Amino acid sequence: METDCTRDDLPVNGVTAPLPAGTRLLHIGPHKTGTTAIQSALFAARDLLPEHGVVFPAHSRHPMEAALAACARPAMMGDTTPTDKHWTRLLEQVEATGKRTSVISSEFFADAEDDATIARIVEQLGGDRVHILVTLRPLVRIMPSQWQQYVQNGLRMGYEDWLTHMLRKAPYEQPNPSFWRRHRHDRLVERWVRAVGPGRVTVVVVDDCDRGGLLRTFERLLGLPENLIQPVPDTANRSLTLAETEMLRNLNKEFRGNGLPDELYSKLVRNGAVMHMKNACSPSPEDVKILTPEWAVEAAAGIGAEMAGRIRDTGVRVIGDPGLLSAVPKAPALDGIPAPRISPEVAAQALYGALAAAAEAPVRHTSPAKARTVHQTSSKELMRVLGHRCLKKLRRR
Repeated sequence: METDCTRDDLPVNGVTAPLPAGTRLLHIGPHKTGTTAIQSALFAARDLLPEHGVVFPAHSRHPMEAALAACARPAMMGDTTPTDKHWTRLLEQVEATGKRTSVISSEFFADAEDDATIARIVEQLGGDRVHILVTLRPLVRIMPSQWQQYVQNGLRMGYEDWLTHMLRKAPYEQPNPSFWRRHRHDRLVERWVRAVGPGRVTVVVVDDCDRGGLLRTFERLLGLPENLIQPVPDTANRSLTLAETEMLRNLNKEFRGNGLPDELYSKLVRNGAVMHMKNACSPSPEDVKILTPEWAVEAAAGIGAEMAGRIRDTGVRVIGDPGLLSAVPKAPALDGIPAPRISPEVAAQALYGALAAAAEAPVRHTSPAKARTVHQTSSKELMRVLGHRCLKKLRRR
């Protein structure tokens, strides 16, 4: 869906006054609200921050495993299971910042769903020193991005069918229970307000027409010089086109249908084929975009208006225009929707990515196979055998 940035400048609510020195700023996302851009920019500037009394206490851009462990949530399909050690390591890094201001950012903190878990996270991070930051975008922009992200984690359901389940089939929990836990933004804010009070929660409404606005807001909150935090290009974080997503969705059907293990999906598909395809191929203007049907746009706008009202009633500081959360984007003029077509180059790069990932754990030949050629073996059996051989080698490593 195209962004309409021809409007006049919108009013900005809330005062972006710097947080008190020594604050532990916990940015909880949720997903698809500029989290990767912020994490990448802060991580790239981590050596410059201490001069201004700010620390980014993490050894990687995104301490995902630590956040998942803290919230008692499972890893992404086939990834390493998060443990308490991940969370403890991050807590030690935060504690080492002493009296300086620190920033902890992970969208997976938005997956914490009960008050006891949230209260424990706040207490362990510093209690009264913790300030919660929530970044929000309109649901209508989040939905297509979140759907294709779910497809990257194994989802097999098409977009409109997925929208029907999320918006029309109560209790709206299947096939992805995490969606409304993350993106019922009013309830997300309310959960964290119960832990810290409204005075220690800031909500930032992201304006997609102001590309540097989110970085500048972080700078002001942290008391940093303007333009110290710079955007970091990250092709690996781009969304998939409709054709790429549909190719992956159909691969997911084959993968699940043949009973291949989740670890293999993580290694060869998500971190092999998909990652290489993102890095090697840039979407072109001719690529068919993931378009949200009008009925779903209207439903999302209505929910957005309701959420904005409830967030206002919590008394938290809101930076940006809450009206954006219910704005209906200008629909692109369409003369029929062309069928998504994956280009040979994109398909080749995806295949190469999977092969390159498999080559990192080469399969050694053991006992001679029975006299049967590949052409005499069914595709399902080939996939199953190849999958289990690769997994066996991965486990040995």
